[in-house]
Amino acid sequence: MGKFVEIDQTLQTFIGDQQMFFVGTAAPEGRVSVSPKGMDSLRVLSPTRIVWLNLTGSENETAAHLLESPRMSLMWCSFTEKPMILRVYGTAKAVHPRDPAWPELSALFPPLPGARQVFDVTVDLALTSCGFAVPRFEYLGQRDRLLKWAEGKGEAGVADYWEKRNQTSLDGKPTGILAESGEAVD
Repeated sequence: MGKFVEIDQTLQTFIGDQQMFFVGTAAPEGRVSVSPKGMDSLRVLSPTRIVWLNLTGSENETAAHLLESPRMSLMWCSFTEKPMILRVYGTAKAVHPRDPAWPELSALFPPLPGARQVFDVTVDLALTSCGFAVPRFEYLGQRDRLLKWAEGKGEAGVADYWEKRNQTSLDGKPTGILAESGEAVD
């Protein structure tokens, strides 16, 4: 196992070669959330900074958890010939379309319908492990179903979905999705 305080070029290359990653967050109380992510939705901005674009989904657990505890873990594992697992630990904040940093951060990604937040992660630790027990899989491509769903809804339909389905977590915690910029979330 390797222990690093930043994401060096070798780790950045490994991240860039992976087709998916996993995100883990937890508030001090309630459920722990682990979620798989794909598409062209992650950028390593520096050895200690990662941003990733979050698309509209059935829950909004990550945003809710970060309002109470900024801890976030990201994980990549190789499903190809050469095994390795990389876990990155740090603190994160949600940047919403209403926030001043949104134009700069969202411009790092292709325009994807249903973009909900950019999560800005400050990395304080990276760990590698062998990954010898991770199975090998053949990559066939990214799914486009979520993008088609968001395109079909349109901006107004996605906003309505946020209002109906993304304002609270599974534990009833606020997500901040509709709060005004600078407004405290109850």
